[in-house]
Amino acid sequence: QLQLVESGGGLVQPGGSLRLSCAASGMTLDNYAIGWFRQAPGKEREGVSCISSSDGITRYADSVKGRFTIFRDNVANTVYLQLNNLKPEDTGVYSCAATGYGGSDYLAVWHSPRYYHYWGQGTQVTVSS
Repeated sequence: QLQLVESGGGLVQPGGSLRLSCAASGMTLDNYAIGWFRQAPGKEREGVSCISSSDGITRYADSVKGRFTIFRDNVANTVYLQLNNLKPEDTGVYSCAATGYGGSDYLAVWHSPRYYHYWGQGTQVTVSS
């Protein structure tokens, strides 16, 4: 059973940076595509970024392009999300999720939570002055 644990959230001022980690145990993470999602109070969960399993293709929501970077460290069995130039609207609970789904079909639906099979518990990111 794959288990995911997020860390790295916190309180940061606008313009600041954070690095979120999604550490896996139980199985090898490089067999899975990983997505990062966030949910703000009163809003639906939204896809922020993803990285495919086999070739490391990445995707980003328009709202975070140029500010967030996703990358994986297969030796550490961890996927990271680097958050730069943070804005108050980036506030929310950030969760990582894993799926065995892959290929171009996955990249077309990466932002949809229902295609993921394993979820972490989430880490809070608060951007405020």
